[in-house]
Amino acid sequence: MNPCTSRTTRTRRTTLVTVGLTALSLLSLSACGALGDTDGSSDSASPSERNDITVGLLLPDKDAARYEKFDRPLIEERVGVLTGKEGRVVYANAGGSTAEQSRQFGRMIADEVDVILVNAVDSEAVGSDVKKAKAAGIPVIAYDRLAEGPIDAYVSHDNELVGEVQGRAIVDELGGEGEKGKVVVMNGAPGDPNAALFKKGAFNELNGNVDMVKTYDTEKWRPEVAKANMEKAIDAVGADNVDAVYSANDSMAGAVIEALEEAGVSDLPPVTGQDADLEAVQRIVGGTQHMTVYKSFLLAAGGAAEIAVARVQGRDIQFDSLTGDRVDSATRKDIPTMLIPVVALTRDNIKDTVIRDDVYDVKDICTAEYRAACASIGLTP
Repeated sequence: MNPCTSRTTRTRRTTLVTVGLTALSLLSLSACGALGDTDGSSDSASPSERNDITVGLLLPDKDAARYEKFDRPLIEERVGVLTGKEGRVVYANAGGSTAEQSRQFGRMIADEVDVILVNAVDSEAVGSDVKKAKAAGIPVIAYDRLAEGPIDAYVSHDNELVGEVQGRAIVDELGGEGEKGKVVVMNGAPGDPNAALFKKGAFNELNGNVDMVKTYDTEKWRPEVAKANMEKAIDAVGADNVDAVYSANDSMAGAVIEALEEAGVSDLPPVTGQDADLEAVQRIVGGTQHMTVYKSFLLAAGGAAEIAVARVQGRDIQFDSLTGDRVDSATRKDIPTMLIPVVALTRDNIKDTVIRDDVYDVKDICTAEYRAACASIGLTP
């Protein structure tokens, strides 16, 4: 399948996971003729378009390592390329606070930025800020999490598919035969619509195939909350009776594994994750975490920058070509959307994912602690 064609919001696991490795390896930000030339030029751009634009970037927290390490610098770099280094990114991180993000949003509106990229702490709460931006004539692009309000576009992944990939990894690992395995479920934040989609996708796979003995939602995705909930699950179920843990992301997976180890579990059950954090990739190499969902930061961040710049510069043809999918929020239907493929990252495909895409170098992963484990799967600095 050509990843430049037939992109729909409900593309299922068998399609996207099949093309995932190919798409992430072969797609560049100028793939499909939609993302413009690498020097920022475009046939659809008018001769009078301005490049001295300001992109406001609002990210939600610092708990997930990806935001500071990948999303922010990649967006900054791509905006620079697209605008001949005349454009700039004004950045703010809410530190997990809805109130702080609202204040940051207000400052960007007051400073009259040209467009706002927002990854919402709380997708419902941010809706009023989106309305204020639109009233001020500032377009808003929801990034990673679908925000409420009159957003212009949305850039993310098929988040239900993410949960399906995670759930299927557990079902496949447990074998699906005989007595159902006991699985502890560690969902994300209840106020995050992405978490609801991860949960829905995971439950599509887990329901009927495993025994979900304990299920938790995790306030603001905080690892310490996940650890406390895992400790409760261990007390209720018994450390030796946990056959697998569905963890919605990597930071929580690390906390879950810590709780299991502190409870004396030496033969750890399979634990899922998401985001391909470096520590998670190392845990996968070392055998303490079963898998993570790898989502190309390059494609997502670059795509968000492309969409934001195209919207400000009035390049509607390019904007439309970038947002070929459609999703609905609680407040708006048929939102123009770009969806990025996802891949289940395991010990078997580290070379073909985060290393091939230059997310990490082998030496980043294979530190002294993991050198022997790396060598056993053919990773050598």
